Order: sequence, then C-alpha cells, then structure tokens
Amino acid sequence: MGQGKGLAGASLNRSDRWASSQRRHHERGGIGSWFRRYRDQKIFGLLKGEGQCVIDLGCGEGITLEAMIKTFPHKRCLGIELDRENAKTCRSFDLPVLNGSIYDLSIRTESTDDCLLTDVLEHLEDPEKALKEIRRILKPGGKLIVVIPNDRNFFWSRLLCLKWKEAFYDSGHVKQWRPRALEDLLRNMRFRVIYRGNIPFLIWPLSLYHMIQVEKGAAEEDRA
Repeated sequence: MGQGKGLAGASLNRSDRWASSQRRHHERGGIGSWFRRYRDQKIFGLLKGEGQCVIDLGCGEGITLEAMIKTFPHKRCLGIELDRENAKTCRSFDLPVLNGSIYDLSIRTESTDDCLLTDVLEHLEDPEKALKEIRRILKPGGKLIVVIPNDRNFFWSRLLCLKWKEAFYDSGHVKQWRPRALEDLLRNMRFRVIYRGNIPFLIWPLSLYHMIQVEKGAAEEDRA
C-alpha cells in the first residue's frame, strides 16, 4: 500500500500522518509526482476494455483513484481502504470509498470487472486469502492488475535524489516480492496471466515496479 496506506499506517498519530501524507508529497510536485503519474498511466493502459466496474483495493489517500476517475469518467470506480483516516481523506476529495479489509470485502460475488492491487501485496500477511476474496468478487473473465515495488531500487533512487528520510522510511513491507514468485502465486490461485511488464525499464533489476495483469477463468474452468 505504500507510504501512508492503511495496513502500514494504522498506528500513525495525526502529526506523523501529515508528515508522511502521500497527498502532501504528491502536491509538492517534482520527480516523484511525475513518476507516479507516469506509472498510473501505464496501469490505466490496461483498463481500456469494456469493463465498467473497477475497484482500487488499498487505495490509500485516493491519488490513483482520483486520476482513474478523471481518465475513465464512464466507468464506475470505487476505492477500498482499511485505514479510517485515509478513507476520510478520500471522502474529503469527494472520492467513492468504502472503509474495509481486503480479506472481507463488502462487495457482491462476481460483480466486478477489474481490480487494482497497487503497492499492496507486499504489506499482506496472508496474500492467498486476499486473492481468494478478489477472485470471489471478480466476474468470470474479470481482470486483476498487481503492481509490486522493487524495494532495493527505490532505496537507491531516493538516495540519489537526496531524499534521505524517504530512503530510510519504514515502509512496513512484509515481503519483497519478485516477478517469478508473484506469477507463481497468481497461477496457484487459478488466475491466467495475460500481461507482464516492468516500469520504467524493460528488465526488473533496473526497474522500480513490476506490473502483471491476470484474468479469472470462466465458471466451468474454476470447477475443472
């Protein structure tokens, strides 16, 4: 969920929360804000299909959710966020958000076309449980986009940009996922891989993010 997102930031007091606010850093501008917009446009490029209902799981303070709504005004976009203060921030920007856990989503079964899981998986103690719940809410043929960070490259890039505090910030990551392990996990959860790529370079060792899009099979495939 990244800096300031629910599972990592639940224990922050109000002053600490403001100091680590995603929106505060984003609104300052600079290379970090530019790169986030660049990354989000790469994600949105995978959402140009006919699917109408898109859920941003672990939406934090709603920066990506807000950009998605502006990019796809015809889609029904919704954010899910565990942290109440982050959800409150989303609502202050008139963003549609539900306060809840990724392990127990208050969403109807097979009602969702697309889900985003951006900067979230590395925070989860039980990723299999979360992915099972995501499978439940996706329609047959529904798609999930997972984006994971390369922690080592983020550390060095922040040092090179003289962002000392951010470089040594405790991100709250439970695990550093790598592309092969992520793909194995998703295949084991009966998703079909339809796209994989790295951001901003072609190869993972040089990149800051890995992005993978998977599809839920039809009902008869799930029963097989």
